Amino acid sequence: MQTTFHKAALVASTALSLSFVTVAAQAFPQLPVGSNLNFNTYTGSAPKNCFTCVAPTGWTGGSGLIYVDSPTQGGTYPVGIQTYGNPSGAIPGNYVEADGNPHYESGFSRELTGLTVGQTYTLSFYQAASQQNGFSGSTTNQWIVSLGTSGLFSASASDPSVGNTSCGSSCVYSNLDPTASIAASTLMGPIPTGTTVGWNYVSVNLTANATNDLLSFLAWGDNGNTANLPPIAFLSGVNAPKGLGVPEPVSLSLFGVGLVGLAAVTRRRRGNRSTLG
Repeated sequence: MQTTFHKAALVASTALSLSFVTVAAQAFPQLPVGSNLNFNTYTGSAPKNCFTCVAPTGWTGGSGLIYVDSPTQGGTYPVGIQTYGNPSGAIPGNYVEADGNPHYESGFSRELTGLTVGQTYTLSFYQAASQQNGFSGSTTNQWIVSLGTSGLFSASASDPSVGNTSCGSSCVYSNLDPTASIAASTLMGPIPTGTTVGWNYVSVNLTANATNDLLSFLAWGDNGNTANLPPIAFLSGVNAPKGLGVPEPVSLSLFGVGLVGLAAVTRRRRGNRSTLG
């Protein structure tokens, strides 16, 4: 009886402890990104157009095959990359469409101020993925996110003597700031030819290394493979507040398991004492 009690107590306390750990891991403050998180305001041409043509207010960089899309426009555009489909699901504004091949696109950034050096922050956003029309072969895609004093990503082969135009599947990314905090979003894929991954909400954690840092995004398709099965990444709702600071359902479930388990153990122990008395 005593052994059974100890086992039940261990399971319950472990579940409760894990739930606290999961919740604690999500307790970082929100990264203070500022306004125009949905690329709705701009100083250049109206979307859809190239990122630098639209010139979203507060954002810099974004040269190459990167575009700002409007959800009010259809699937055939006079400019940009035509994909097998537009991401399904509601998104809170305009969105970025980027070729995931590092040879054809650069990162884009915005300056953040008032950060606490050494503080870890949580950043959430919406991502989706597809592939350029006319190409075949399954792809993967994700966003590489950086917080550092430099906002310029560079891509090269794992062998420094090989340029990024021919590094194949051995491309690596880096920030010119060697102490920058870099995180990768949840991987989307493998994505079969002709399909599209709808909008999904993801989060990353980044640590500030200066009071003023640059937040940067880089589309990273097929692990940087320059063989070019053009994997396309979409981005919107940067620092979208919905869901921030709320434990995931699995955390709440685990927390409940711990509480119920401990309550059951307590009742069992009281019952045993009553029987013995």
